[in-house]
Amino acid sequence: MSLIMSMAAFALAASITPGPVNIVALGSGARFGFRASQRHVAGATLGFVLLLVLMGLGLHELLQWWPAMTQVVQWAGVAFLLYMAFRLAADNGQLEAKDSGRAPSMLYGAVMQWLNPKAWLACVAGMGAFVADGEAHLVWQFAAVYLVICYVSVGCWAYAGTFLRGYLDNPTGMRVFNRLMALLLAVSAVYLVLPEMH
Repeated sequence: MSLIMSMAAFALAASITPGPVNIVALGSGARFGFRASQRHVAGATLGFVLLLVLMGLGLHELLQWWPAMTQVVQWAGVAFLLYMAFRLAADNGQLEAKDSGRAPSMLYGAVMQWLNPKAWLACVAGMGAFVADGEAHLVWQFAAVYLVICYVSVGCWAYAGTFLRGYLDNPTGMRVFNRLMALLLAVSAVYLVLPEMH
């Protein structure tokens, strides 16, 4: 039981902390509501768990043979974050149905995880800590624990966003919020490339 508790603590620490996926969940909850944001929450959770399982079943060995793949993922993630930041910054804040767009999709949430270097690092660190010998039953056990914790964590960010909706019921408020979210995403992107610059 202590192993499961340790896995859960690791999953919670990695999932609940701020990051690009959670920032998008917060923004989606604020703009589209909790129910509409569930596609993003589910996609981000399933995308992460799939990455975790693949890492546990041998993808980490591929990364050791081809370390450039890690950098490709990192730079693709940075480009994706900057693209999302630009889209948010350019949004006019209109709330009418024709201008409000759609909440992030399930696929969007999954792709975000696969382009999120934080997710890759969490997978490598988690598997190294709990499944060092590559035992399949431990991989699946860790994935099951992470599935629940990740879903609840990302869902909390979406739920928190719903409390901001009352303050964002006008284009000006929504524009300010969108630009703040854009700034946070851009800062996340810069933070990811800082180690590469040293």
